[in-house]
Amino acid sequence: MNISSAIFDRSAPDLDSCPDESLPEFAFIGRSNVGKSSLLNLLAGEEGLARVSPTPGFTKLINMFTMNRRWRLVDLPGYGFAAGARRDRDRFNHAVLNYLENRPNLCLVFALIETGLTPQAIDLQFVEWLVGHEVPFVLVFTKSDKVPPATAQQNIAAFTDRISPWFEKLPAVFTCSATGRRGRQALLGVIDEQMTAINTASVGALAPAEDAPERSVEARAREARKRRPDRNRPW
Repeated sequence: MNISSAIFDRSAPDLDSCPDESLPEFAFIGRSNVGKSSLLNLLAGEEGLARVSPTPGFTKLINMFTMNRRWRLVDLPGYGFAAGARRDRDRFNHAVLNYLENRPNLCLVFALIETGLTPQAIDLQFVEWLVGHEVPFVLVFTKSDKVPPATAQQNIAAFTDRISPWFEKLPAVFTCSATGRRGRQALLGVIDEQMTAINTASVGALAPAEDAPERSVEARAREARKRRPDRNRPW
């Protein structure tokens, strides 16, 4: 997948303020200071797309970017720390969880974990929440260039070992480095696969019957974005 355009849409304080649900969305989230903004800039091929700050918890809103006019990249606030009053932290954390659980056009979450750290309780708790709420996700271990390969492999194995009892099959695991510009094509490939599957399903679902009246673009879009499976069925 090539990124030909990346356009900022809006910063939303809550789910109700998000844009319409007509485009598939791919959300990125992780512990504060995990390197999320740098990774998003790498994926988009634009250094200034997501603002990189030395202050943990800088991102406080749900930031939406329209990519290639076909899908949205969603920059979610980091968990674990945020500047400001406890009341404000609780508010935007609730907004993020509400978005993850109830956004119907959310296709996939990229859960970011720092490669150089042993399994952190807050990361494990967040992954457990994703599993419990049947939110589809993959794991992305960031800053892979900051530690020796052996240490990276050890930390990744320790994390996947801790979460393995929660799955019949572990989620896909990726590594990346924004400074080393590694992992970009692999992550964009995941999005490309999802988009291909969505488009294929849309063609079959939206093919009009010979005796059916022509439906509006809005009606067809509503059908096309019903991607999430039955809540009683695991991902």
